[in-house]
Amino acid sequence: MQNVTLNVQGMSCGHCVNSVEKSVGTLAGVEQVKVNLAEGLVDVSFNETQVTLEQIKEAIDDQGYEVK
Repeated sequence: MQNVTLNVQGMSCGHCVNSVEKSVGTLAGVEQVKVNLAEGLVDVSFNETQVTLEQIKEAIDDQGYEVK
């Protein structure tokens, strides 16, 4: 299991939180997604044998947010 904290720009409301948590949370291998809206951070716990960090970043990017 791998844990990462991503700096995500562009999130500004509850809809943004739900959008990111849903898109990342549905990826195979993702165990937990927690968005800290105030800090612009997304904590993700995932199984690196099932999903890559790049795939997680792409899922966030596909929602219209920028991963730094």
